Amino acid sequence: MKHNILKIQTILTIATLTLVQAAFSSDLKKGQVIYQKNCLMCHGLNGKNTMANAANFKRGQGLFNSDFFLLQRIQKGNKACPAYRGILKEQQIFDVIAYIRTLHR
Repeated sequence: MKHNILKIQTILTIATLTLVQAAFSSDLKKGQVIYQKNCLMCHGLNGKNTMANAANFKRGQGLFNSDFFLLQRIQKGNKACPAYRGILKEQQIFDVIAYIRTLHR
């Protein structure tokens, strides 16, 4: 039993470190370009939403969530936002997340 718990902890640690590394190596300029191509219509040029049900990044809406949560949200989409799994790679999504975090000032 202890051996299985250790295996699970090791796998989770490796997965977490991989995601953290991707988040830290994010490219703001690439994130801005991807944001402008895919997100601008609803979330606005400076993060101030242009659609009523889109998050207002200028006000920090949704940005209190972890990068991993935002990655999953962007991949899966929701009623108002399309899913980007298969459209954007994980690193591209982390680039967008890094960029949108700069919009809240």
